[in-house]
Amino acid sequence: MDIRVLTGVIQESDADAVVISLFEGVTAPEGAARLVDEALNGAVSDLLGAGDFSGASGQVVVLYPRGALPARRVILVGLGKQAELNVETVRRAAAQAALKARDLKVKRLATILHGAGEEGLSAAAAAYAVVEGTRLALYRYQAPRQGEVPPEVETLELIAGEGDAAAVQQAVEQAEAVVAGVMLARDLVNLPPNVCTPSYLAEAATAAADAVGLRVQVLERGQMQALGMNALLAVAQGSETPPRFIILEHNATRAGELPSVVLIGKGITFDTGGYNLKPTESMATMKTDMAGGAAVIGALRAIGALKVPLHVVGLIPAADNMISGRAYRPQEVIRASNGVTIEISNTDAEGRMLLADALVFADRFKPSAVVDIATLTGACLVALGAVAAGLFSTSDALRDVLLAAAEATNEKLWPLPLYPEYEKAIESKVADIQNTGGRTSGVGASAMFLKHFVSYPAWAHIDMAGLAANAKDNPYIPEGATGYGVRLLTEFVRRWTG
Repeated sequence: MDIRVLTGVIQESDADAVVISLFEGVTAPEGAARLVDEALNGAVSDLLGAGDFSGASGQVVVLYPRGALPARRVILVGLGKQAELNVETVRRAAAQAALKARDLKVKRLATILHGAGEEGLSAAAAAYAVVEGTRLALYRYQAPRQGEVPPEVETLELIAGEGDAAAVQQAVEQAEAVVAGVMLARDLVNLPPNVCTPSYLAEAATAAADAVGLRVQVLERGQMQALGMNALLAVAQGSETPPRFIILEHNATRAGELPSVVLIGKGITFDTGGYNLKPTESMATMKTDMAGGAAVIGALRAIGALKVPLHVVGLIPAADNMISGRAYRPQEVIRASNGVTIEISNTDAEGRMLLADALVFADRFKPSAVVDIATLTGACLVALGAVAAGLFSTSDALRDVLLAAAEATNEKLWPLPLYPEYEKAIESKVADIQNTGGRTSGVGASAMFLKHFVSYPAWAHIDMAGLAANAKDNPYIPEGATGYGVRLLTEFVRRWTG
């Protein structure tokens, strides 16, 4: 999509469609909507007067100017209550307008900056949200199937005031950088597992690195063996597809002078559960078990494009969890790369095995903060639903910055405790710990397991189970992969001061 920042007034645009908005409860059009209403001889006022449009969030109405305006259509969207205006309001309104425009086969779409102005958002914040909402709503996974490609909106024009144009242009460029990362993550999660293997994930990470100037290194099995990454390798040994350990670095040459942040994403490209085989209905979504890894790749792409002034490392341990004569089994004892021994009580608790060795590896970067993200436990989905990810942290400062980033992006987090009682659940009689804590302490025990591989004071674990795909009631997240975590992690890094 070509995105342009134009100065002027919306009623003079000759686009295929122009977008205006109103708050809920207004009795007469205001701002740009008033100017459009005047040009249309009161058509917007008539909608309000008849009760056919209230301005409620989610409402969309199309008007046809019939020559009264240069534009062929006017798309009117509701913003909800003015007192509740925020960037999420604008994202959703922009998304709803964009989806309506696509339905109408609009090629060129012009829009006001919803909510910008006095007692509202800055023009830059509104523009950022409009671009996010529009671009993310119009995402389509290009599936390998026959048939015509549906028409798309090709051009988006943002109408800004003269004094705001430079700030709006900068906001557009920043939003585009983040959107590109989200779309990359969505593409990776949407791909079938016979395509998106650990090797493919490494190739995609390399391409992302090349696009924005990241350093990339991909470790293969022999290199992982030399590093003692036996927890990761135990999971991978049952698959014909070799594992990969992907390392992305932003500002790699300035690692000694800038604070370091490490982001770790689970990269299980398909999870059968191993010998603790998943039931059919659970296995049907297991191509998404690398969504945490995809989020880290997407976030590093965004961070590189934004030139964030930190040294940021992305680690993606990638493997399949399969069944074969070589697959790891319950009751085996595995020694991780920091020497901790792990009794395998369940082969379907494989993601934490990959994260264990990655968390140990992160220490070499002397990080000011480490955040891992993973589709880790069904217990978290049961606890929070497909609404928020669970957040565990050893640092209140880190937790608070992550929560602020979650609020800004609407990628929700809910803090959960690292109670010492969870340690009891993962005790083992034959090893230092076991890799599950049983049905009644699943999400807390999994976080406590990971803590055994953390040697730095500021660490956070995000369990995004249930958030990888098929979000409900969000107009800028189409069916399929959500890209959850890219915007959250990028915003976190932009806010972290080290």
